[in-house]
Amino acid sequence: MLKKRTIQVVFLILFLLITVSVSLIYGSKSISLTTVLDTFIHFDTENMDHLIVRTSRLPRVLGALLIGAFLAVSGALMQGITRNFLASPSIMGVSDGSVFVITLCLIFLPNVAPTMMIIYSLIGSAFGAILVFSIARLLPGGMTPLTLAILGTILGTFLNGLSQALATYFQVSQNISFWYNARLHQMDPTLIKLAIPFAIFGLILAFTIARYINIVSLGDDTAQGLGINVILIKSLAMLSVVILTGISVAIAGKIAFIGLIIPHIARFLVGQNYKRIIPFSCIFGGLFLAWSDIISRYINHPFETPIGVVTAIFGVPFFLYLIHKKGGRSF
Repeated sequence: MLKKRTIQVVFLILFLLITVSVSLIYGSKSISLTTVLDTFIHFDTENMDHLIVRTSRLPRVLGALLIGAFLAVSGALMQGITRNFLASPSIMGVSDGSVFVITLCLIFLPNVAPTMMIIYSLIGSAFGAILVFSIARLLPGGMTPLTLAILGTILGTFLNGLSQALATYFQVSQNISFWYNARLHQMDPTLIKLAIPFAIFGLILAFTIARYINIVSLGDDTAQGLGINVILIKSLAMLSVVILTGISVAIAGKIAFIGLIIPHIARFLVGQNYKRIIPFSCIFGGLFLAWSDIISRYINHPFETPIGVVTAIFGVPFFLYLIHKKGGRSF
């Protein structure tokens, strides 16, 4: 078993290095591996290739790895605590709440500091999640997987529509377009650095409660019978989701389907234990978004294709497959 895990870790490290290398080398302009390595050893501020690698492609691939990891972990947590195979930040209104509050922020606080932008995005994530789940509880059968997904999609569309209407009225549509159509090549490295402390807290929280998610995913009655404080665990899980989704939206805008797809892949590969699902979702999510970003550079080369187009190519068929395969049933 130890040998198998060692091989898995070595393979993942190698694949991660390959992912980073490919992302740094290929784009609208190809840069040789030798030049990329030289960028980190003998950085020359007058060399355009060095500047592209250090100021654009490196933040881009690091941001993609981090955001993919955050969204995948968020999806795994949401699926575990709700026992809903369709749960994810982009479907349950969490991401849309972030974009809505960021829109308000850019309208009424146009000169807000980057740190406060992250805070407002976190507030928006919490608002979106509370709105969807509160209304779901008021509806008959509102917490069933399919109904909750439909409700989340409707409310998310409403928040998006309201955001765009406000952005148009107050003439900030161009400023807010980044958050509607995520573009990883336009990420602000400063925001990534500021988001790291929030991310560490959110991930530690997710890993800490992973073993309790195993029990909560069996059902509230069973978990309570085993002495688990269900409300506390679900609250901590949603806090982690709000943090990880909020900083992801603040950094790169709304990116859909990663939180839906990756936890299912991790569950298929490592089983039903959330102590393994969550860390593997973290790894697979980062790699998935990084490779989606690489693919996005070549769909309409040499022009950039929004990353949401690539994730939708994989996500929409997967979403329809889950509905067809599982119907309205919970896990």
